[in-house]
Amino acid sequence: MNFLAHIYLSGDNDLVKIGNFMADSIRGHSYENYPDEIRKGILLHRSIDSFTDTHPVYRQSKHRLHEKYGHYSGVIMDIFYDHFLAKNWKTYSDEKLEDYAENFYTLLTNNQESLTERVKGMLPYMIGRNWLVSYATIEGLEMIMFQMDHRTKNRVAMHESIVELKEFYTEFENEFTLFFEALRQHCKEKLAAL
Repeated sequence: MNFLAHIYLSGDNDLVKIGNFMADSIRGHSYENYPDEIRKGILLHRSIDSFTDTHPVYRQSKHRLHEKYGHYSGVIMDIFYDHFLAKNWKTYSDEKLEDYAENFYTLLTNNQESLTERVKGMLPYMIGRNWLVSYATIEGLEMIMFQMDHRTKNRVAMHESIVELKEFYTEFENEFTLFFEALRQHCKEKLAAL
């Protein structure tokens, strides 16, 4: 799962959202240096990643990309799944995606003292290009994939994966819908246990 799903799966707690969002830039046990609610978000993020990586439906989706994109097939699939969440946002939230994104950007801007340096550096690009709303369209995804290619020094031309997205669009969307229900349940249980 990519940024939008991680934020959404954090529920309504702003600090859990912040922790979940920036968890990739926090290594090992250094999460213990953060306040309780941010810590919960970091641990939830790690649980989401573990659940996702081992789930058979997600693995089936990712398998379509593996031969061409290798290690990056998981990165691409996470972005594709965020696309289906954004595209079908009304199914999962009563709040408009544009409002949800704007509120989250404001939350990050108002809590910069809690963010890692890596996240602070990324924030202007994320807000300026409105990444969370961009996931909803194929054009937006193409822009995100070109940015990913730039960040990874064009190792595998991730932008080309839009071809596979279009070719297997129905299969990917059906798999996302099935998988995301299981993931939502997992997150409810995990948050209750943290």
